[in-house]
Amino acid sequence: MSRAEILRSADEAVAGIEDGSTVLVGGFGLAGMPFDLIDALIRQGAKDLTIVSNNAGNGDVGLAALLAAGRVRKVLCSFPRQVDSWVFDDLYRAGKVELEVVPQGNLAERMRAAGAGIGAFYCPTAVGTPLAEGKEEREIDGRKYLLEYPIKGDYALISAHRADTMGNLVYRKTARNFGPVMATAATTTIVQVDQVVETGQLDPEAVATPSIYVDRIVQVEARHYTVQGAR
Repeated sequence: MSRAEILRSADEAVAGIEDGSTVLVGGFGLAGMPFDLIDALIRQGAKDLTIVSNNAGNGDVGLAALLAAGRVRKVLCSFPRQVDSWVFDDLYRAGKVELEVVPQGNLAERMRAAGAGIGAFYCPTAVGTPLAEGKEEREIDGRKYLLEYPIKGDYALISAHRADTMGNLVYRKTARNFGPVMATAATTTIVQVDQVVETGQLDPEAVATPSIYVDRIVQVEARHYTVQGAR
């Protein structure tokens, strides 16, 4: 059976992430964002990254800090702009970062397809909009669909509540969001957790991500981030 590597620090956990990597980053806004792993990635220095996430950063922390450090070439996300997305806004308007907008359901399904080995799928979302440009369109039972391809990651950085020493993961409430699907879609999945327990101490019915999808784990001190009002 698969056993994840338990590491002593976030810096060890992100070691080896290469320039130009595609990195899937969990989180729904600030909920479930792997802040310690992102901070470690900034220190590690990898650049020219393609980031896949629900948002394009909040305030000056997490993904926004990675963007501000000039490490990101392209962002694939569903919600690139909100009241606290000033870092991304400034970079995008200056032509310093590329953007691909992916409807939220498609974002999740495209990553799920990568994890499930599905080559492509048809979806009606975005038909007749600018997001349909360049995509194959097909009519099925009188309804138009677009062909969508999987989103695969070289790495996934996600946050979970608890892990056991095998690498099985339990999430806390809405912090679960994209973590489980991203874990399946990446070649290497790196997880920060609040607590690591011995195998057998997690309720198997509560495990959302089985250890086979987890490669590296680091236990971090729980921290709570807030974002000040818009500039």
